[in-house]
Amino acid sequence: MSGQKILSIFKQSLIALPLVAISVSAFAVPIQWTDWETSNNANGFTALGSITSGTSTVEVTYNNPQGVGFYNTGAGADYWTGGTDATSPYTSSVVDNRPTGSDIIALQYAGPQTLSFSEVIANPVFSYVSLNGNGYAFDQDFEILSFGDLSDGNACGYWGCGTSYKEVVDLGGGNFEYRLLGTGEPHGTIRFSGAFSSVSWTSLTNEFWNGFTVGIEGTAAQVFPPTTSVPEPASIALLGLGLVGLAFSRRCNKGTAA
Repeated sequence: MSGQKILSIFKQSLIALPLVAISVSAFAVPIQWTDWETSNNANGFTALGSITSGTSTVEVTYNNPQGVGFYNTGAGADYWTGGTDATSPYTSSVVDNRPTGSDIIALQYAGPQTLSFSEVIANPVFSYVSLNGNGYAFDQDFEILSFGDLSDGNACGYWGCGTSYKEVVDLGGGNFEYRLLGTGEPHGTIRFSGAFSSVSWTSLTNEFWNGFTVGIEGTAAQVFPPTTSVPEPASIALLGLGLVGLAFSRRCNKGTAA
């Protein structure tokens, strides 16, 4: 093989490798939702649940020093209704399935609260019910994936229709908060992209009630596998020159032997 062909192959490889690295699925993925299980009065109110993802079980802890309106662990009304499949207020081109059962944490008081995970998780999704008269200010940026509004093709939620929107507030000193707000009766889903061990937010007003639950795409180890380092262009060029030299050396040796 000539040195020119070897260099050509390496150039093609250099172009192809980044394309593999940035390739992502364009389809909705199944979400593993929290199975809320127990609660206690530690530091106001603490709820405990778990998420099963493959062979991993992630423990989920929610704390709200102000307390909550109520807490369903499987019994009671299912507030995650509205539409079917893609028309649900909670599903989208990213999220394949709505929250399951009647598991929900219903909020009532303004103030800070935190979700913590026993291991680093990937791309958490946060679904909410009836966010009218309130809003959430998160410590992390998010994207709104869906909400129950007939003009967008999604069915209304349990309590009716409403829109959702994001407002970014500059707190100064390089700090920001990311507010989830709405009109009417917002029911929907947002997503935090990346790897997280916790998410914190503040309820902006007292309002009885608005509720939520959380799900994940998987653990960070499952969704973000270790990446293979790509050689720098200079290294590839040197390697190509080395192979060219090796080929030239072999050709000279053959000529000598002849």
